[in-house]
Amino acid sequence: MAEALAAVSIVANIVQLVNFGSRVLKRLEEYQSKLGDIPEAFRHIKAELPVLLDALQQTQSRINVGSVRDESKKALLPAVEGCRIQIRLLDNVVAKVLPASGDSWIKRGGKTFRSLHYDAKVERITVVLRGYIQTLTYHAAASLGPFADGPLPRPTTSIQSIPSSTVPFRRDPHFVDRQILAEVDCRSRQLASRLALVGLGGVGKSQLAVEYSYRIREKSPSTWVFWVHASSTARFIEGYRKIAERAKLCRLDQPDADILMRVYSWLCDETNGRWMMIIDNADDVDVFTCRSAGGRGSGDEFASRAASTLLDSIPQSSNGSILITSRSRDVAFRLTGDYANIIGVRPMDQAHALTLLRNQLKGSFGRDYTEQDGMGQEDATALVAALDYMPLAISQAAAYISQRAPRATVSKYLQGLREGDRDRAKLLQMDLGDTRRDGTASNSIITTWQISFEHIRRERPSATRLLSLMSFFNRQSIPESLLGDHYYESSDVSADFEDDLNTLLSFSLVATDVGGRHFQMHRLVQFSTMKWLELQGDLEDWKEKYVTLMNENYPKSNYENWKACQALFPHAQATVACRPKRDDVLQTWASVLSKAMVYAHEMGYYQAAQEMGRGALEAREMTLGVEHPCTLSSVGRLATALRVGGKYEEAEVMFRRAMQGREKVLGPEDPLTLSDLNNLGLVASERGDYKEAELIYRRALQSQEKVLGMEHGSTLACMDNLGLTLGKQGKVNEAETMHRRALEGSKKNFGERHPDTLVCARNLASVLGFLGRYEEAESLHRRVLDDSVRVLGEEHPFTSYSFCNLGSVLHAQGKDEEAAAIHRQALARREKVLGKEHPHTLSSMHNLAKPLKSLGCDQEAFFLMKTCFELRKQILCPLHPDTKKSLKTLHEWADEYCDITTLDEAGRKTNIFSSSNPGPSSSLVMTNQVVT
Repeated sequence: MAEALAAVSIVANIVQLVNFGSRVLKRLEEYQSKLGDIPEAFRHIKAELPVLLDALQQTQSRINVGSVRDESKKALLPAVEGCRIQIRLLDNVVAKVLPASGDSWIKRGGKTFRSLHYDAKVERITVVLRGYIQTLTYHAAASLGPFADGPLPRPTTSIQSIPSSTVPFRRDPHFVDRQILAEVDCRSRQLASRLALVGLGGVGKSQLAVEYSYRIREKSPSTWVFWVHASSTARFIEGYRKIAERAKLCRLDQPDADILMRVYSWLCDETNGRWMMIIDNADDVDVFTCRSAGGRGSGDEFASRAASTLLDSIPQSSNGSILITSRSRDVAFRLTGDYANIIGVRPMDQAHALTLLRNQLKGSFGRDYTEQDGMGQEDATALVAALDYMPLAISQAAAYISQRAPRATVSKYLQGLREGDRDRAKLLQMDLGDTRRDGTASNSIITTWQISFEHIRRERPSATRLLSLMSFFNRQSIPESLLGDHYYESSDVSADFEDDLNTLLSFSLVATDVGGRHFQMHRLVQFSTMKWLELQGDLEDWKEKYVTLMNENYPKSNYENWKACQALFPHAQATVACRPKRDDVLQTWASVLSKAMVYAHEMGYYQAAQEMGRGALEAREMTLGVEHPCTLSSVGRLATALRVGGKYEEAEVMFRRAMQGREKVLGPEDPLTLSDLNNLGLVASERGDYKEAELIYRRALQSQEKVLGMEHGSTLACMDNLGLTLGKQGKVNEAETMHRRALEGSKKNFGERHPDTLVCARNLASVLGFLGRYEEAESLHRRVLDDSVRVLGEEHPFTSYSFCNLGSVLHAQGKDEEAAAIHRQALARREKVLGKEHPHTLSSMHNLAKPLKSLGCDQEAFFLMKTCFELRKQILCPLHPDTKKSLKTLHEWADEYCDITTLDEAGRKTNIFSSSNPGPSSSLVMTNQVVT
């Protein structure tokens, strides 16, 4: 009788305890589902509590069928009572600490703060409950009776029999939907569907899967949702073990229990209801194809060839669907069986990236992150672009800013990315942790990708070398023709470009264009690859290989090679950042830069030309000496880039240095020396010193006719330059003769549409305008403009000259509407290409103001002319002819606009157009002049 009462008492206590414990567990799950992640102190207890309740239910079942001995029942009473005490303690802590859905914001915050003081208490409860779990498990094993080999009846009052989720991550309250989940939802409705999200590490695949899992549970609470990590065999088996525990499969602790096959069978049983499984980080095909011990023992053992593979344990059941996340397209194909079932996940677009940045900063600060905090729209847009719109990199940046605010801001983080490789690497390698990501995964974007690099190096070393070479190119339009076998090593007996490329494409490290002959990479992938090479000690070797490759393949910048130069120019420009250390390779580096800067100058990329020119000159001075012919060539080329960039004083110094050096080394009549002399004339002309320029040109022309001949290209160019200077001095008849001789010679040497020929034709048309032959000038200007657009493109600086000249001759004929439209186009293009303060941009400003004045747009015309005058005075100098032209025009408009003031000798402001001040024809001391 006493034994029967003990049995009734223990069963009643267990039923009551299971119901009570289930309510506590449900409270934890509801909090996690609706309000976010539970505090750290409760995560262990949430994992342990289901195990305890399962052990109690198993004990109840064994008592009900009579398989528990009487002495065991008595021994179990204290354990059950102890469980009851601990769970009540836990319930009290939960009520005090975890916010309820109806709590106010203040109350919720207070509870969260209070939870910090209950960590130790919850940990103690967890430890005690673990002891009771061991006690219950021991008695269950020790008291097996005649029913041990048969299946035990399932308890009918267990909350764990209700479908639930094993997703180990909380829902992201800042999730940004990119419409990918709508596609997943639509395609997963098919029976036994298998889909894969494939993309770069850090692109947000797992976060998409987490959000999808919560949406499934919201839409269908009767659907099981299982999460299985697939980064290793052990983690995959552990994921299946959690499925088995949640599904209450018995005898899991038996040494011979095949967890994989038992879960497989349970999943295939349609009576268990619908389920959805997420297989996360399925990157390594060997994890799925190696024959494992099926989950027996530790899960790390490998058995005979007869054992099953993980691939065999993934069911194709009509009541279930599978979503896979992978970095490898090939692995995704092995798991889905069809490339059509692979959904590519790419970086965010700009709008989604900005939303993610704002959401995460708002979540950290509890309010919108404002411009006062350092969140200007321009900086935010620039930051997400610099991070290649990669979600992990954006989240990493937001975490850094949040952690270090107010000293850290979006603007300062962006500045750190731009300052140099060391600062950029420091920011991108920082791992600040994220509870919404797998604890074994890094939150550093660089480390995340380097995992892929290491995997590829183990599986296919030659593909790693291809990636290494590609990381030095400009990230867009990497040509297949420059890859080929240039990355091979003598040991690569099995290397194959197509196989290596496919490996990189599979991991989304590289993409192809439509034709498949050019490739693209993300800038951060390239940067991460370089940092990885640096860690391996291989960075310098690959720099040298890339520099040598570019030097061998970049052509001379002749007009005939412009198309090839244009295709390779971005990759030659990337060479600037690959300066090698060894002297012999440094000379090769200077050679690449020298060839590329000539093309940059021809195309109007003046800033790039100057940067390359300075690098090449410094390298040659260091390795060859200051008087070496190659060094002097770099001096002259840099001087040319400086001149066309408007830096006349520095250009003149460099040209004189080049000419003096060549006179000493090569002689005064060497063609290169004469070329420097001609260039000095160009600088003098740009400075407005036309008389000096004329003297220099005549001297250079005389020597060139003697040394090179009348029809040599350099002689014709000098002749054309002389004509320009003569025209600016009013000697238009002689100027016309010079231009016609230069034009005829250029046509004969180069053809009608060669850039040199177009320069001569343009200059002749300008002189015809000076002579008042406007119709002839207009016709020639239009022809030159059409040919310039066809040969050079609309945005080339030379084309803008043609626009300006045509506009000026139209204005001279009174065709002011068309003239103003053309000058507006020229001004816009020059501002874009040359900058707002370049002397040629100011010329366009001056030229536009004149037809506007004629059209009655007086206010705009005066504003442009006044601005032009102010800038010319600062940039060119007050006495430059162009500055005087702008001032003269302002004088001519003085009757309508008399608000310009200057400082007199006593420092007083006076109107320069008043009767007491000099008029248009008077001299004006402009060194002290101030325009207001």
